[in-house]
Amino acid sequence: MSDLFEVLEKIEKSPGMYIGRPSVSDLFMFIVGYEFARSEMDIELTEAENKFYEEFQPWLQEKLEVKSVTSWAKLIMLSCHDEKIGFESFYRLLAEFKQDIGLAGTETDLKVKV
Repeated sequence: MSDLFEVLEKIEKSPGMYIGRPSVSDLFMFIVGYEFARSEMDIELTEAENKFYEEFQPWLQEKLEVKSVTSWAKLIMLSCHDEKIGFESFYRLLAEFKQDIGLAGTETDLKVKV
């Protein structure tokens, strides 16, 4: 099974093939389903994946200066009000998040810097 970041790269290139349309809300639901599927199959998340699931939302709240318990997808939508623009914003924010927290690697070999 591909790791989360490999899947996200595939979705970015061909959103229609994976989630039907470029939509940040649909992407959020896909990512939640991906995490659930891995859990059901007893496949542990990688350290980098855990960092995404645990730290992306708090990082985004700080970046957007928003205090909320809503999902990161809804936080993104608050600033753009358009699913496609939100989808594109997610990938820009994800790249910044990975840089800020020290995630580095190639497309298929993402590791957490020590």
